[in-house]
Amino acid sequence: MPIYEYECQSCRRIISRLILKKEKKKEVQCAFCGGNRLTRVLSPFVLHKTESQRLQDFDTHTPQPNNFYSDRRNIGLWAKKRAKELGADLGAGFEEVVEKARTARTPEDLNL
Repeated sequence: MPIYEYECQSCRRIISRLILKKEKKKEVQCAFCGGNRLTRVLSPFVLHKTESQRLQDFDTHTPQPNNFYSDRRNIGLWAKKRAKELGADLGAGFEEVVEKARTARTPEDLNL
């Protein structure tokens, strides 16, 4: 279902509308001021990356914001990338420990 976003030229607010028929586009009005001078805008979107893409794009030498390390998935990403950069083959056990740490919800889940 196409959901379009419009910016009202009168009040500058953004509205979203579900448009089922092309001819209904002409009938869209601002929900805030009732204006009909609307400009279609691009909706925000998210680009999902695979784990290998994230690993390839991650730079271990660039300082990260403080909240980066509060997400355990990022710590695992850093550990994997850094080991690869150093040429350290830590074996299959390393991958298992990193994945366990990244997915654990509590310290007891680790069972290391």
